[in-house]
Amino acid sequence: MTELLNVWDYERLAAERLEPGAHGYYAGGAGDELTLRDNVEAYRRWLLRPRLLVDVDGCTTATTVLGQEVAMPLLVAPVAFQRVAHPDGEVAMARAARAAGTVMCLSTLATSSPAEVAEVGGPRWFQLYVFRDEGVTRELIAQARDGGFTALVLTIDAPVRGNRERDARTAFTIPPDVRIASIGRGGLTPERVFQMISASLTWHDVERIAGEAGLPLLVKGVLTAEDARLACEHGAAGIVVSNHGGRQLDGVAATIDVLPEVVDAAEGRVEVLVDGGIRRGADVVKALALGARAVLAGRAPLWGLAVGGEDGARRVLELLRSEILNALQLVGAVSPAGVGRSHVGRKP
Repeated sequence: MTELLNVWDYERLAAERLEPGAHGYYAGGAGDELTLRDNVEAYRRWLLRPRLLVDVDGCTTATTVLGQEVAMPLLVAPVAFQRVAHPDGEVAMARAARAAGTVMCLSTLATSSPAEVAEVGGPRWFQLYVFRDEGVTRELIAQARDGGFTALVLTIDAPVRGNRERDARTAFTIPPDVRIASIGRGGLTPERVFQMISASLTWHDVERIAGEAGLPLLVKGVLTAEDARLACEHGAAGIVVSNHGGRQLDGVAATIDVLPEVVDAAEGRVEVLVDGGIRRGADVVKALALGARAVLAGRAPLWGLAVGGEDGARRVLELLRSEILNALQLVGAVSPAGVGRSHVGRKP
């Protein structure tokens, strides 16, 4: 794995090693995959503006997110069904995140339980889907709270599943021997799993969950100033600017392009994070410059997991942290907190 020098190398090798249905599930998007591609391409539309002759000898990538100290402003985003990519699944990913000194966000649709991930230690958040069966949702929140997860990340952009044609073409199904912890079984298609998710979630529910959970609540899936303001007004402790990795509604904006709008609307009331399209450390610095507290990356460490299990995921996170440090130094910032809007501009 030492010959793999960046995320793209891991992505290419993962495509060779994964079964076609599994690769299509992780790599694919909705519809014509316009948003999927634009999430990556949009970072090329933003140019860094380095400030020179700054003493960056003591530069650090360390920061805090929701008061949690982390070694870098990149967290591991929730990705479902990770034991389809590697037998050790989310447990291996949690170990990699712990080694990298960053947060692991466990998916509701994980193939490892919150208790299994909690045993690993390290900072951890729990991503929450609201099920049609309210009892399942309450039990998941209780498991997260009892397992020492320090925040809930409520996904709000998936009342129904996006039109993901790659899964249909490959007839992708979770293997029967791979158990989805929250559901208690495998052998299901992603479409069947999503039929268990509530399509009736409203801002009233967000406020109720925020009040009852006993944990800080971030809302994931915000793409507009209007929804950013509503999140602040309904109990959110944070916002994740996200289009679900281009997997829900095709044709929406790339997340980096709407990040400034959401940050401005939040007006500093809550921390704003962003996901989607992160492939390089320089991408992370651009997001910081546009107001993100940190980013979440899902596919990048997943490719590492698929290639080399815990070691592969850890290596990808190490590569990204090294790239973030290099970009901070070259842009003239001594820490993530030192990056501002003067460090970025739109490509003419």
